[in-house]
Amino acid sequence: MENKPLLVLGTRNRKKAEELIRLLAPVGLELKTLVDYPDALDVKETGDTFAANAALKAVQQAKHLGRWVLGEDSGLVVDALDGAPGIYSARYAGPGATDEDNIRKLLEELAHVPVDRRTARYVCHVCLADPSGRLRAEAEGACRGRIVHQPQGRSGFGYDPVFEVVEYHRTFGTLGPVVKGCISHRARAVGRLRHQLIELVDSGQWR
Repeated sequence: MENKPLLVLGTRNRKKAEELIRLLAPVGLELKTLVDYPDALDVKETGDTFAANAALKAVQQAKHLGRWVLGEDSGLVVDALDGAPGIYSARYAGPGATDEDNIRKLLEELAHVPVDRRTARYVCHVCLADPSGRLRAEAEGACRGRIVHQPQGRSGFGYDPVFEVVEYHRTFGTLGPVVKGCISHRARAVGRLRHQLIELVDSGQWR
């Protein structure tokens, strides 16, 4: 059997990796994560946008590993907080913060904000770099919603228990992976990237 082209997902986050693997399954690649590479870099997220951080993760890791790497950066943008937590979503409550810590801080910041002003959007940017570190493809996706007053559900990760998709009147924490896999920011970003991946593989450029 012919070996599948290999793509390294530039994350050590198990839940994020599981989500990306589900979304990329139709492309037919062999997928690994940074957990499979003990010598992988710990790339510093020094960019000032999701796109810049995703590119850093893809380019630096690809050059270091000599592999095709998918870099991803995502987070929550809350209108009433002037876009916070934004690129600092994973560490909103400080270095080493847990999802629960970040959610607690977010709800404290929004404690006196009425429901009609609690609008927000999840944003995801993905970048693909080849083994030389050259960016070959990128895409962005977003999902709009609002922040509820109390966590609801245990599915997903990050801010999912407090991010309500208004059309469903439910949070990502209660909708589960099947629905999230269709409408989430990450699903939309990867969906826009998939045809670019397929073109690279089919054209013989994936070496």
